[in-house]
Amino acid sequence: MIETHDLSKQFHDFMAVDGVDLSVQAGEILALLGQNGAGKTTTVRMLTALLRPSRGWARVAGHDVVKNGHDVRASVGVLTEQHGLYMRMTAIEYLDFFGEVYGLGAPARKKRSDNLLEYFGLAEAAKRRIGEYSKGMRQKLALARAMMHDPGVLLLDEPTSAMDPESARLVRDEIARLKSSRRTIVICSHNLTEVESLADKIAIIYRGRILIQGTLDDLKRRVLGAPEYAVNFAEPRDLNGLELPQGMQMLEKTASSLKVRVEAPEESNPKLLEILSSKSVPVVTFQEEARTLEQVYLKVMAEARGGGHVH
Repeated sequence: MIETHDLSKQFHDFMAVDGVDLSVQAGEILALLGQNGAGKTTTVRMLTALLRPSRGWARVAGHDVVKNGHDVRASVGVLTEQHGLYMRMTAIEYLDFFGEVYGLGAPARKKRSDNLLEYFGLAEAAKRRIGEYSKGMRQKLALARAMMHDPGVLLLDEPTSAMDPESARLVRDEIARLKSSRRTIVICSHNLTEVESLADKIAIIYRGRILIQGTLDDLKRRVLGAPEYAVNFAEPRDLNGLELPQGMQMLEKTASSLKVRVEAPEESNPKLLEILSSKSVPVVTFQEEARTLEQVYLKVMAEARGGGHVH
């Protein structure tokens, strides 16, 4: 649904986006992470055919962003950080207006508007002015507007910024519901916890370049190394001379616990349990140490700033 190669944008002597390669399939959510000014919004604007690339190319829903800009804009729904709601309009008037902009006839506009207002839980407030809405309701209405023409691609820039936790949770739930086998979603966000819960793939951008991309599990392994596991015992045991299965490295050992790094957990972990059981060691817990997207992001950014190698 989204494919780019060497996608770049230069403003005078400033390279805002430099050689971005992305591939996002139908049914996937891609999160684009980076600091303010890293190139996220500029990338999204090129993907919506609002900015012409200086170099490279991009296709969205099969349409070239330069040659088929009108088709691209008809295929995408966009939620910007400042989404420009018209506060004196009602939700019905607002969606009807944008439906007309998208070229929908009156019957289609009404049907689509009614369905979206019901879907986002706004039907009872549909005749109220938008100025009376809470932040969460406004964000959901902006999402409904982006969905008015039933696009195959959604581009969401900071979808929960400056929202209270309850409203942010509502919007996250709606984004998860919007994912389908035929729809692709790109999210630009600073909220790493949000990204962990939503994204199928993650790309980290720094100074206009993609530093690393992949699934969260893939990034954890590439950046943080093999997973680590902690084993705790019900009572102390003397485990001097304990031989670990192949592919397992001892990190810490006490009389009542072990900490190991494991290259292939599905193979090595059962073998370790067998060894401990044969020694009558009373295992209480055997669990993977939590590793977060925040750890990945901070390490990747530190390596980038230090001029080090990014995996």
